[in-house]
Amino acid sequence: MKAASVGLAAPFAFAQAPKITTTQLGDNLYLLGGAGANVIVRTGAEGVVMVDGGLAQNAGALAQAVAALPNSGLVRTLFNTHWHPEQTGSNERLGMAGATIIAQENTRLWLQQNITWPWNGQKFKKLSKVAQPNKTFYDKGALDSGIRYGYISDAAHTDGDLYVYLPQQNVLAVGDAACGQGWPVVDWWTGGWIGGIVGGLQRIQSIVNKDGNRDTKIVPAVGPVLSLADITAQVDMYGTIYDRLNQMLNKGRGPSEAVEAKPAKEFEAKMGNPDEFIRRSFESLWAYLSPDA
Repeated sequence: MKAASVGLAAPFAFAQAPKITTTQLGDNLYLLGGAGANVIVRTGAEGVVMVDGGLAQNAGALAQAVAALPNSGLVRTLFNTHWHPEQTGSNERLGMAGATIIAQENTRLWLQQNITWPWNGQKFKKLSKVAQPNKTFYDKGALDSGIRYGYISDAAHTDGDLYVYLPQQNVLAVGDAACGQGWPVVDWWTGGWIGGIVGGLQRIQSIVNKDGNRDTKIVPAVGPVLSLADITAQVDMYGTIYDRLNQMLNKGRGPSEAVEAKPAKEFEAKMGNPDEFIRRSFESLWAYLSPDA
């Protein structure tokens, strides 16, 4: 995600490699922050499993932090929750070391080509062959250790979003299908859209464990760990914004008019300036609801 204005989520790049922070989420399970996105690491005798790999310039610092964890060892499996740089920055290092890199098939396809975002001209170079995911899927899958993963087909952030569920610790990693800090980036150029944000959050609601005191910990790519109540509140908020934007689209309005109408006004105090988010969200409606526009 790139922070294009106040209130958006964390940027792709830092001036220098930040300090990596560690928070324990459960037995042999850790949340590492500061690498460019939240990184989940499960250690154990069968090898390390990582969910997302931070930015490339932070891959070395992240690798040192992972190696220092209790019961750590070789990273055998890396999940890319989608194609963005803060998810895939450890791909080359771990791919060269022989790790299995798992992604939804659409993510692999995006990583095989150069991408330029039309709204700001930002360019992303395709990854080298060794850095590309070497195990892909379309719907769902599981590791021998019991870790389950699946496709978030609603296109909440891109059209290649995936989740990873670790049942032993009851932790669900969802990448940028949920956002824990500020407004999310709506990457409609690679499939994301405002309706998909709502649908993706509803899908997350259906996956989580609602077993009393053992509610699932939901880890987004950005921000703190979320609860089911947090996800429910986001469904309501983004659903409200989606309905308002859809009504404006049906009246022939455009992105600038959508921004001026302030369809997220009651959420600004908590979430920050929504202008960039509203503009991208409205543009995403063209792709999904007005494909010939």
